[in-house]
Amino acid sequence: MPYIFLDESGQFSRHSHEDYFVVASFTVGDIRRTSKGFRAWCRSHFPRKMRDQGEIKWSSTRYPDELRLKTLREISKLDVRIRFAYLLHRNIPAGYHHKKKLQSGLLYTNIVGEILTSYLPTTDREFRVFCDRRRLSGMYETEFKEVLKARLLPALPKGVVLQIEMVDSAAVVNIQIADWIAGALARYLEKGKLGDECFKILKENIIGEGKELFNGETIAKTKNPPKRVLC
Repeated sequence: MPYIFLDESGQFSRHSHEDYFVVASFTVGDIRRTSKGFRAWCRSHFPRKMRDQGEIKWSSTRYPDELRLKTLREISKLDVRIRFAYLLHRNIPAGYHHKKKLQSGLLYTNIVGEILTSYLPTTDREFRVFCDRRRLSGMYETEFKEVLKARLLPALPKGVVLQIEMVDSAAVVNIQIADWIAGALARYLEKGKLGDECFKILKENIIGEGKELFNGETIAKTKNPPKRVLC
């Protein structure tokens, strides 16, 4: 029964200091083991002041490099199986803009859909997805779920239990793990400090290759875009 945890790194804005937007996901055999393992690691290795914040995010600038890499190594030992997708801001198709405003909710939904379809086909009777809660410009959370279910159900076994939820990362430790994975992969793509080291740590946990979306393509806006050939 796949449990998929998913988070992102970056912003859609062309004015962002980052060139990439990355969405990372992972599955694992025992979701309680990963949650307990990451929580125990943070309690024993991070200062109390950081632990008391409720969640320890990749984006914090207060971690020494050595601790950041050690935490990634600990995550890699938790048997996480990673799939991810990314895009360059400049490659976002014009079809996702309406009256010069980016329909970021629809764009995000389609990126998540690209990742989730990479888990198919499956014979599992349950397919459960947990995403970090975020603002979906131009789209309600119920629409987000409906669009993804419409895309996934035809490829899932008949009678499957399909669950898609947006949850608070502070309350779900496995989403915090996804945050670290997404942040590390974004650091690698951006050629930032420690980027190569981060990728080497996670490389054996990555299934296949990351999917680059809209690589040189211009496609029309659609709630069910065709599957693209991605790098």
